[in-house]
Amino acid sequence: MKAGETLGLIAGNGNFPLVFAKSARRQGFRICAIAFPEETSPQLKTLVDEIHWISIGQLGTLIKVFKTAHVQQAFMAGQIRHKRLFANLKLDLRAIALMALLKDKRADSILRGVADTLGKEGIRLESPLPFLQECLPQPGILTRRKPNNQEKKDIQFGYTIAKHIAGADIGQTVVVRNQAVLAVEAMEGTDACIDRGGKFAKKDAVVVKVTKPNQDLRFDMPVVGPQTIKSMMKVKASVIAFDAGQTLLLQPETTLAMANQARISMVALKP
Repeated sequence: MKAGETLGLIAGNGNFPLVFAKSARRQGFRICAIAFPEETSPQLKTLVDEIHWISIGQLGTLIKVFKTAHVQQAFMAGQIRHKRLFANLKLDLRAIALMALLKDKRADSILRGVADTLGKEGIRLESPLPFLQECLPQPGILTRRKPNNQEKKDIQFGYTIAKHIAGADIGQTVVVRNQAVLAVEAMEGTDACIDRGGKFAKKDAVVVKVTKPNQDLRFDMPVVGPQTIKSMMKVKASVIAFDAGQTLLLQPETTLAMANQARISMVALKP
């Protein structure tokens, strides 16, 4: 990649697309963004060179936009909520053809199918990690408060469970307390999982979020940020642990300040 080139950005929800756009622009790249009215923050339009709002399922339109902008490398940032993939989508012909070829309708299968389709059109889908190094914590305890002995046991227990469910492509987050599983993430997402598990715990729940075995970091990167801490504060959860170097910590200063104020321990684990 050379400064001045136009990069494609497929922007999902949350702050991840905004963080990526700011970083790429600082490094001198132009950005052509694909955005979705159902998901993408309107703020993105102030951070990119061009933005095209399309409906989920309009794969042919996405390809046409990128080719017109001479995009050769594209990046996915931010999730498309899984429930959207099972809504009454209006698929165009390219999307219909893709879905017909998939062996199943898991999110990973769909996203890999999109990546393969883009590749055949001369558009390589790449990992956004090179633009996000400042948001990838190294192993260690990131906050002032350290986990106590019981919380350490819960982290270890939860990590094993989370890796199992992630390997089965069910979800990437579990909520535990006293070495009992209170909630497992599925299609509802991390915040809803924390809310559900935290209500069972009453207080001091431990949240563990992991990468999938052989995770394709071109898409569906685990993310922790201010909204995660807000969800934990709501149910008085006490610890969140996640894979170091592979989990995106959005707005690090804000996130850590919120966690410290709420006495939440944040732990980056060596994968």
